[in-house]
Amino acid sequence: MKRIALVMALFGLLSPRVRAQATADESSWPSYGRDQGGTRYAPLTQIDRTNVQTLRLAWVDRTGDFLADRGRFEATPLLVGGLLYLSTPLGSVQALDPATGEERWRYNGTVRFGDDYGDFANRGVSAWIGDRSPGICSIRVFVATIDARLMALDGRTGRPCDDFGQHGSIDLTVGLRHRPEYHWEYGVTSPPAVVHDLIIVGSSVPDNRRTDAPEGVVRAFDVHSGALRWRFEPLQSDSATGAANAWSIFSADPDHDLVFVPVGSASPDFYGGARVGDNKYANCVVALRASTGTVVWAFQVVHHDLWDYDVPAQPVLFTYRHGGRATPAVAVGTKMGHLFILDRLTGAPLVPVEERPVPGTDVPGERAAPTQPFPPPAFRLVPESLSADMAFGVTDSARAQCRARIAALRYDGIFTPPSLRGTIMWPGHLGGMNWSGMSIDDARGILIAPTNQLAMVVKLIPRDSLHAAYGANPTLEYGRQTGTPYAMSRDDLGICTPPPWGTLTAFDLIHGAVKWRVPLGWIPALDKVSGSHRWGSLNLGGALLTKSGLVFIAGTFDQHLRAFDIETGKELWSAPLPAAAHALPMSYVSGGRQYVVIAAGGHDKLHTTFGDYVLAFTPAGNGAPVPDTTSGRVSGDWTGAMRVGDARFGMHLGIQQSSGDPITVRVRVDSVDITGPVTTRRAGRSVTLSFPIRYAAKDNCTATITTTLSLWNHGTLLEGDGSVDGPCAEGQHQNAAFVFRRSP
Repeated sequence: MKRIALVMALFGLLSPRVRAQATADESSWPSYGRDQGGTRYAPLTQIDRTNVQTLRLAWVDRTGDFLADRGRFEATPLLVGGLLYLSTPLGSVQALDPATGEERWRYNGTVRFGDDYGDFANRGVSAWIGDRSPGICSIRVFVATIDARLMALDGRTGRPCDDFGQHGSIDLTVGLRHRPEYHWEYGVTSPPAVVHDLIIVGSSVPDNRRTDAPEGVVRAFDVHSGALRWRFEPLQSDSATGAANAWSIFSADPDHDLVFVPVGSASPDFYGGARVGDNKYANCVVALRASTGTVVWAFQVVHHDLWDYDVPAQPVLFTYRHGGRATPAVAVGTKMGHLFILDRLTGAPLVPVEERPVPGTDVPGERAAPTQPFPPPAFRLVPESLSADMAFGVTDSARAQCRARIAALRYDGIFTPPSLRGTIMWPGHLGGMNWSGMSIDDARGILIAPTNQLAMVVKLIPRDSLHAAYGANPTLEYGRQTGTPYAMSRDDLGICTPPPWGTLTAFDLIHGAVKWRVPLGWIPALDKVSGSHRWGSLNLGGALLTKSGLVFIAGTFDQHLRAFDIETGKELWSAPLPAAAHALPMSYVSGGRQYVVIAAGGHDKLHTTFGDYVLAFTPAGNGAPVPDTTSGRVSGDWTGAMRVGDARFGMHLGIQQSSGDPITVRVRVDSVDITGPVTTRRAGRSVTLSFPIRYAAKDNCTATITTTLSLWNHGTLLEGDGSVDGPCAEGQHQNAAFVFRRSP
């Protein structure tokens, strides 16, 4: 997911006495999808169709892990034991008061933000509650980081649980058959699953670098000691191929001792000559015995994947009602937009699945699968056909260019394999449900799925031609696919495909039909084009459902949180956000008041606005909290840092301002000389600073640093963005992030 040109430019069962995991009551949110089955359904009714229009901002928290040009803060907070817990891409964890957003404790992460992580993301923490009396680590908050550490923190204090692993941490690279070539080649982006007294974790592995990438092993560790209890390898243990990693969110059915693992593709994505056959357990949902790691069943959504069609969505557990029978089921959503409904206990399809012939390969050495599994047409939620005659453009000339581009590429329908000529992948690897996943209101029998319709173009490049191809078009994404005869390039097809490009779909699980479908969001770059607000937006996030019949979702380029009526698809409310919110919202009740909370952090590959915000909304009315907007006291000593590019510079501010006097600021920057006066300006809660510097470590280069800092988090945080301009900056200009905490 390195580059998206359109989007960049435009848009054995354990004892039942053991408390297996944090259990849900009506007002809590103890797992990523609230319940372990991942329904994302809150049984709350205080916010409903009659008052959702009165929702307003209640409080804002900023994590302090703000980066100006990288990262994906995609966390969904948990509410466990009276505290909100959330994590950041830098591996930090916060505990917040759910009614006010005040920080109760913070664990400072140590992830190095300058490294080239494949997916610099974090989607949240996991929690375990013991059945012992309250004490040290009786609540354990687990965070798995992008630099491959699994950490256990005391839910009451934030201190590492010393009895877990090595003083609270496990190095997940230990025990891999294919060792990472560099430390950012293996990590974790999604919260682990907690089942009984086990913490079960997958991994994230960068795409298309080498055939023998780190393998996608799934491991279970004891929540107390960190001891390894079992491991499951989707590929054969002697396989020279790697990946087939489970990077998305797991689901669990503790009553049946099952954990459901969505597995990705084997390495590399786009050439499979070295991994013949269907690649068993890759591109599958695998049901494992949670206590032992034994395979109970597996269902493969793509055979011999050549399209980067990982299983991206959390499997969702629900009750399938059909023909007078109620069957424990699991819904599986895919990047192709295919929705499979399986028996949760056996993996047998509850809705017919047909193996259909698909286009063959024309690449020497490749052996593509002759058939692929398809659900019935109603269960295919995005288009599967594209031709030059369908080309879209906002002008006649743009449409003609799109028509010519489509005609020049290979496309024979869904599952057309990559080629030396260049192949359209429609839907693309960001298509279908993706990791946004699905949400289910079991009582109503309705499944909600945000989907994307973005086509990609993949071209295989003979290895001796890679250098020339890169020189001819260096803006594309390239992968070496070392160990194969071919490198690859990937690009998007732009807005050449017909809109809508992003939709929200309600699917009637009882009757097996789409109930409604509406465009989701819009692309700001097309705002002035007539009709563009009906064209939808590429979206990554997820949908929260409530018992009162509401659907809350963000994830779009226009940076809004929206509420829809689950029965009709009518948009009932929306609120602008300070950054793009590519995250699943959550909801709870605290102090008798219902809140809807979402993280807004932006996305480095989609080029949406960055941030480190956690925002809570609640209905207006007596006693409703409101964010602090007073000017606040900025005077005092502040310690923090400037983050620019892949560098971090420690900084100290000494701010003085007496009543009626001008503000003065003393600045110190580690390893940097300040060569002139500091210009300051105060406006409300903000302070703007500008000063010249010289950096000896870079040939005594010079630059001007400018930033506007604002008070956040009840006056304990001073944070903002800014820039470095001049010879010290790459290209004479670099964006920078500035974060300071008030010194004791």
